[in-house]
Amino acid sequence: MRVERPEQTPRTATRRRGAALESAILEAAWEELTEAGYPAFTMEAVAARAKTSKPVLYRRWQNRAELVVAAVRHHTNLSNFETPDTGNLRDDVLALLRDVSQQTNEVAGFIGFLIADYGRETGLPPAALRQRMLAGGHSRLEAIMRRAVERGEIDAKHLDTRVAQLPNDLLRHDLIITQAPLADAAILEIVDVVFLPLLNYGH
Repeated sequence: MRVERPEQTPRTATRRRGAALESAILEAAWEELTEAGYPAFTMEAVAARAKTSKPVLYRRWQNRAELVVAAVRHHTNLSNFETPDTGNLRDDVLALLRDVSQQTNEVAGFIGFLIADYGRETGLPPAALRQRMLAGGHSRLEAIMRRAVERGEIDAKHLDTRVAQLPNDLLRHDLIITQAPLADAAILEIVDVVFLPLLNYGH
């Protein structure tokens, strides 16, 4: 007697490659980081969470410090932070610094551990970590400055590179030292006491 076999549904390929695989790993790394914390963060745990293997991770990131930086950058990029456009320079810069300060609140708990590991495992100075961890703020600040020049609020001759980057540099320095979002009074001080007077703003 012929036995009828149930029809089998063809298996769908689930192997991820390229950008899809990298995105899955970075999302897994961010989840592991926020749930387990940096001291307990391992390449093995991320590989298991992402359902891949350690060699796959090591082909892309040479150590856990590099993977953490990439995960933070990936998470920040997915958050789609917009450039403030309030209609005036002062409020735009204040909004940007408040935004960046709050972003850092998510990583404040482990950034001290990361600073030590990053230098030891990559041989790069803390300044390199600062640039990689918090990149994006400068480009948004540059857009704010361009609009302020176009509106006639400031003279472009005052915008040398060091002055133009000063608000972000001061903010990031304090964020790394305190490992916590800045108080609003500190952000107001950066803008009103230090930055705007250098631009001769309002005169």
